[in-house]
Amino acid sequence: MNATTTLPATIDPDEAAHFGAMAKEWWDPNGSSAMLHRLNPVRLRYVRDAIDRHWDSDPRALRPLSGRSAADIGCGAGLLAEPLARMGAAVTGIDAAAENIAAAAVHAAGQGLAITYQSGGIEGLAPDARFDLVCAMEVIEHVSDPAAFVQGLARALADGGMLVMSTPNRTALSRLALITVGERIGRMIPKGTHDWNRFLMPDELTALLAHAGLRVTNVTGLSLSPAKGFVLSDDVRMNYLLTAVR
Repeated sequence: MNATTTLPATIDPDEAAHFGAMAKEWWDPNGSSAMLHRLNPVRLRYVRDAIDRHWDSDPRALRPLSGRSAADIGCGAGLLAEPLARMGAAVTGIDAAAENIAAAAVHAAGQGLAITYQSGGIEGLAPDARFDLVCAMEVIEHVSDPAAFVQGLARALADGGMLVMSTPNRTALSRLALITVGERIGRMIPKGTHDWNRFLMPDELTALLAHAGLRVTNVTGLSLSPAKGFVLSDDVRMNYLLTAVR
């Protein structure tokens, strides 16, 4: 992809407003983002394992991203951006909701973390911005143009870098777990968070990544265990994480 190519807009204003309204409770583990707090440790485990595999780093190292840059696209109020910074990365967090960016900046300052935050979509990144690690967790199902979004992720990825994504699968199980139970019955997720028709199956996302010049190297399921809560598994029916390289 040509670095000077102008990307189409990918922000869905309704989605940005929905998540922006949650900004004040983003860091409350019992608030409207409670489900993200439960998901985050598992996502972090996957990201850390991917980092160690890709750069052959010591799993015991506290700062495996020292000297590297990372972008968290759709960062919310910084649940992933802050751990990436603690792992040593120079982090840029981007979110479509200005309210989330404001909350993220305040929280990071309180933690003594120097994270660059900016409001907007992937298309708002400078055309020559490149990052060793690009993350987009539970984001692609909320954008207006998934293909353009993936093109933007690919453009932002430095040579030798790695992309990590997570997203719900479009299956009967994900509809039941995330929408019927999660939003309507259990009310563990704010109503209207998900549109099942916008979920991407692994082969659909893999095809978008291939079209953008990236190759998927790993796909891992994220499932719900009655005993342990969210766990990484071989079952991709509800949700999955993947890594990709150029």
